[in-house]
Amino acid sequence: MRLPQIQIKTTDIQMDLIIQKPVQRISQPQAEQTISQPPAKLEINTTRSVLKIDSSEARRDLGLYPTGEMIEKYAQEGKQAVLQGIARRVSEGNRIMKGAGKGQAREIAQQIAMQNTGPKRPGPYNIKFVPSVGSVKINFTPGTTNIKVTPGNLNINVKVNKPIHNYTPGKVTGVMVQRPRVDIDVIR
Repeated sequence: MRLPQIQIKTTDIQMDLIIQKPVQRISQPQAEQTISQPPAKLEINTTRSVLKIDSSEARRDLGLYPTGEMIEKYAQEGKQAVLQGIARRVSEGNRIMKGAGKGQAREIAQQIAMQNTGPKRPGPYNIKFVPSVGSVKINFTPGTTNIKVTPGNLNINVKVNKPIHNYTPGKVTGVMVQRPRVDIDVIR
């Protein structure tokens, strides 16, 4: 006995696909940036230095006196010289007077004349440094300098631009070229 057989035949579907690809465009505009900084402020304050030089004592050592002091000094020296001259003449007169009674007045007068005339040697010589050490007084007060800098603040402004995004989605369309089919046959 023969058994019937079933024969199945299939035909696949055939499609023609039309694919339109998606398009995506992304662009990023540059950021806008502004930077500004006002100039720094600079302040400089100074006080002057003071230098005082007092050379009056050195000038006195050199014999240079102010007019008032010079007049007073010379008046004092003149007064002393006059008093010394008077005292010398009184003592010479007393010597002559005491020696006159003894017959020596003539000889005493000659001795006095010899003492007052003739070459006189100056006193002892010695080296003297003029002006004396430390006679010039120097006083110095240094000045000061204060510097103040105030920096200007830095201002940075940044504007970030958003990205520009354009997207066109893709499309797939299909056309059926061959329809699917299933054929079933029974063979005996």
